[in-house]
Amino acid sequence: MNHTNNKPLILITNDDGVNAKGIKALYEMVKGLGEIYIVAPNRANSGKSNSITVEVPIRVRKIREAEDVKVYSCKGTPVDCVKLALNKIVPRQPDFLVSGINHGANTSVSVLYSGTMGATIEGCLAGIPSVGFSLDSFEGKADFSQCIKYGRKIFENVVKNGLPRSICLNVNFPEGDIKGVRVCRQADGMWKEEFDHRKDPFGVDYYWLTGQFKNAEPHADDTDESAIKDGYASVVPTQIDMTAHHVLENLKTWDYEVID
Repeated sequence: MNHTNNKPLILITNDDGVNAKGIKALYEMVKGLGEIYIVAPNRANSGKSNSITVEVPIRVRKIREAEDVKVYSCKGTPVDCVKLALNKIVPRQPDFLVSGINHGANTSVSVLYSGTMGATIEGCLAGIPSVGFSLDSFEGKADFSQCIKYGRKIFENVVKNGLPRSICLNVNFPEGDIKGVRVCRQADGMWKEEFDHRKDPFGVDYYWLTGQFKNAEPHADDTDESAIKDGYASVVPTQIDMTAHHVLENLKTWDYEVID
């Protein structure tokens, strides 16, 4: 761990924007535990997953500086924020990265779409112990006080124990009082998309994406979905390697010979 004045360097980001209530709560969660840099999008970037900006310049500006924190607003995606921070903003490799606290849960397959987790995975790719935090509420006035308390304990465990290489944590909090923490697996499920069809004033069709999440195993008691439903914070170890290792040997038995 790299230290300046015996303090680890903590990079904070999110996908709801630099002024979101959740990122302020995340700062409170890790406040006092290190030297903090906040580099976050200038506006909401939900659903951006691991997307990056390649066709236009990325602009960033420092918007606040205090004794223990420097805050930057970035006109880019959450992953852009992490890449730019690591390459141009922070003075050294961060010791930890935390992302969130997202408005809305990132359980089950939502991890694939989440900008919060996209940034977390980017930190993990860079070899930084990284944690993404989300709250199961889209309310603008959502109460993050329980998240701060339980999230700090989770983060302190990461500081103490570290994380294996290429593993990050996906943490989801239930709305309201939290009963405790469950370490669990990602639930099997999918989003059932619907598109609200409308016409603009010129009679041209356009569509708004809507939909509902369908839990494929609603009776399982060892998943992130069941944890937050029961009032517990879920902690899911998430890996970078997406190889289906258990299928490798079977695929090797297939016939790949090409006959002219």
